[in-house]
Amino acid sequence: MSDKEVKDFSEKLKKGLELAEKKMLEEKALHNEDIIVSSDGKTFQRIPAKQLI
Repeated sequence: MSDKEVKDFSEKLKKGLELAEKKMLEEKALHNEDIIVSSDGKTFQRIPAKQLI
């Protein structure tokens, strides 16, 4: 793959992941569910999905 192809693929992948995350958050918010988040991989927090939208 050329550098341009790699860059284009990376952009498409990033956009696809952002869209999937948005859809997941919307679905969880619709059902009043929480999201588990961690910034360091050791401590975890429950946050309502509605709060993240």
